Amino acid sequence: MKMEGDLKQKLLLPSSGGVEEEEGLSLVRRVWEESKKMWIVAAPAIFTRASTFGIQVISQAFVGHLGSKELAAFALVYTVLIRFANGILLGMASALSTLCGQAYGAKEYGMMGVYLQRSWIVLFLTSLILLPVFIFTTPILSLLGQDETIAQVSGTISLWSIPIMFAFIVSFTTQTFLQSQSKNVIIAFLAAFSIVLHIFLSWLTTMKYKLGLPGAMTSTSLAYWIPNFGQLIFIFGWCKQTWHGFSFLAFKDLWPVVKLSLSSGAMLCLELWYNTILVLLTGNLRNAEVEIDALSICLNINGWEMMISLGFMAAASVRVANELGRGSAKAAKFSILVTVLTSLAIGFFLFVFFLLFRERLAYIFTTDENVARAVGNLSPLLSVSILLNSVQPVLSGVAIGAGWQSIVAYVNIGCYYLIGIPVGIVLGHVLDLQVEGIWVGMLFGTFIQTVVLVIITYKTNWDEQVVIARSRISKWAKMDGLDHESKPDSSES
Repeated sequence: MKMEGDLKQKLLLPSSGGVEEEEGLSLVRRVWEESKKMWIVAAPAIFTRASTFGIQVISQAFVGHLGSKELAAFALVYTVLIRFANGILLGMASALSTLCGQAYGAKEYGMMGVYLQRSWIVLFLTSLILLPVFIFTTPILSLLGQDETIAQVSGTISLWSIPIMFAFIVSFTTQTFLQSQSKNVIIAFLAAFSIVLHIFLSWLTTMKYKLGLPGAMTSTSLAYWIPNFGQLIFIFGWCKQTWHGFSFLAFKDLWPVVKLSLSSGAMLCLELWYNTILVLLTGNLRNAEVEIDALSICLNINGWEMMISLGFMAAASVRVANELGRGSAKAAKFSILVTVLTSLAIGFFLFVFFLLFRERLAYIFTTDENVARAVGNLSPLLSVSILLNSVQPVLSGVAIGAGWQSIVAYVNIGCYYLIGIPVGIVLGHVLDLQVEGIWVGMLFGTFIQTVVLVIITYKTNWDEQVVIARSRISKWAKMDGLDHESKPDSSES
């Protein structure tokens, strides 16, 4: 028992004297210092996600000029296939945020490059499993009763989308690897360059040279791959501390990474697919066309706002993982508080904004007065959704940073799929509240999930989380036999 207690004390020792120094600062100074660290991750992450979301919007706009069938097929492939693959790969890549973030905080830099390569292997194998869905899109859609012409065009688009799926592997993992070190500026710069180039190439291939779908899809693929090449060059050339070259260790002890990746994938997929189910449930309602148009406008606005929330999710995961790896439970808790309150303040501003402007915002997207009125009716729900989104993703980021993905996956199943969807079906279909009833049910599920995550975060013993993080790092370091450059100096502690 004494040995176990000594081990726990050793693991709880911070890696430097900086923690005590920070605690000696005034509250205002501490908030300012933590806010700077948070925004170093959050600001480029928000911009990068908005740029990536913008690539799809730009592609859809140019494909729309090719014809209505092409536009419908593109929307179908991106709404279903790409979102499906994106959810799985992004979720599984978030496991790297836990591993790299905690290793960087503990100054175990040599492990990070190996973790990155292991994540590449796991995600590449996952992509091979997903590949048949992209190859056999046309027969799958035909079996599901989709229009034959749209199914044929969708099959062509899905084949051209295969390079995009593989681009996600490099994109998600390299961004996470760099974010864990707070090296985000290069990611944002490459995202900006990519979207400008995408606009030019899309115009060149579809409007000037009339290359049709192949031209539009080639431009889209390049828009996803060009930042990847830039990030890889930066990692290989300017991350000497954390990248030591390719190693056969990447093929060793893959199972722990697979398990954490599967938990991460389940956690984020359950969240990302939630809104898709909302659209599907609306399809059977009375006056479905107006309802779906209004809902799609609201979800479009919600989607852009989610880029802000996902940026804060990245910041929360990095800051929590770094501080747990560093050995400071107090700093981890303080970073959670600052990040949640900052995100909540922005969410509250947007909540009031969308309540005030209601249907006036709809005229940006449509000239149909019925649709605009429907958007006005849905605006309170949109506002509440945005307010919840300002807290819930941040708490998911905390879970990723601490490595709780499997716990949150179970919470998501219970809150979203056992509470939210059934309540939405009852309100929308049984009580005939239409789309408002379905959305209220879904929001109720999100609210319950947010409350549960708040309770879990509040009740957590963060000293124990430090022990878990440091023991995980120590265990994997011994298994890998890596020579770590920067061991904590006990004299500093």
